[in-house]
Amino acid sequence: MSGFVEKPEPVQVPGLTHLHTGKVRDLYRDEKGDMVMVASDRTSAFDWVLPTEIPDKGRILTQLSLWWFDQLVDQVPNHALSAEVPAGAPEDWAGRTLVCRGLRMVPVECVARGYLTGSGLAEYRQDRTVCGIALPEGLEDGSELPAPIFTPATKAEVGEHDENVSYEEVARRVGAETAAQLRQLTLAVYGRARDVARERGLILADTKFEFGFATSESGEDELVLADEVLTPDSSRYWDLERWEPGHPQDSFDKQIIRNWLVSPESGWDRESEQPPPELPAAVVERTRARYIEAYERLTGTAWS
Repeated sequence: MSGFVEKPEPVQVPGLTHLHTGKVRDLYRDEKGDMVMVASDRTSAFDWVLPTEIPDKGRILTQLSLWWFDQLVDQVPNHALSAEVPAGAPEDWAGRTLVCRGLRMVPVECVARGYLTGSGLAEYRQDRTVCGIALPEGLEDGSELPAPIFTPATKAEVGEHDENVSYEEVARRVGAETAAQLRQLTLAVYGRARDVARERGLILADTKFEFGFATSESGEDELVLADEVLTPDSSRYWDLERWEPGHPQDSFDKQIIRNWLVSPESGWDRESEQPPPELPAAVVERTRARYIEAYERLTGTAWS
């Protein structure tokens, strides 16, 4: 059992229709038919949405996504239309709201890996493959791969695991042409982002993207980058100077939270059906500081 410890009631705003409450974002449709995404300060771990929020997290995710969309606009179109807060919305939506084009979403998590860790490492240790892609012997936790790989997953509901699938399975689900486009775009965008991050002293170990179809001005379908992009929620960043394969790396993400939850201090049994406890103030502040550091190092702008 997993999911929300306590699912929040959606905020009702005149002119907006609430569509979905996700782990982090609330999704609405406005009267023009555009999507309105609002990033909350909620955080999740081990398929649970935790009872404790991380202050500023929603604003950081939104502002960093907007920054990345600007860096990538010459490479792939994105769904962002504006960061304008709809009339009548709560004041705290400022900085965490994104008005987006409605897309026909592709039901695939497009994951790019340049380094071996996480679920990819677990699979590699079993049979020297990741999502059916054979890898050489001798790799360890944190090793750089010979070349980045596309390792897609199926998108799960809140409380369920995303499931790694083969490229062939993606082609079966969405068609060979779309699968090829997804792989090409995912690896191209990862390559650009990896180079940008490295210039700022960070390793982009892996990341996941979501794409949807929109109709272009010529009337043809085009793949568009959607959701959030290249934030500490969807990406694994490591410090370049401290990178040392052979053990888990120090990540700019919510690993601080995961580590505390599985420690004796939390008193929580991950295998039980009991929801996780509130996070201590020190864990909250350290996590917030890591998100801010990632934002500042990537954008070169002080967080305010």
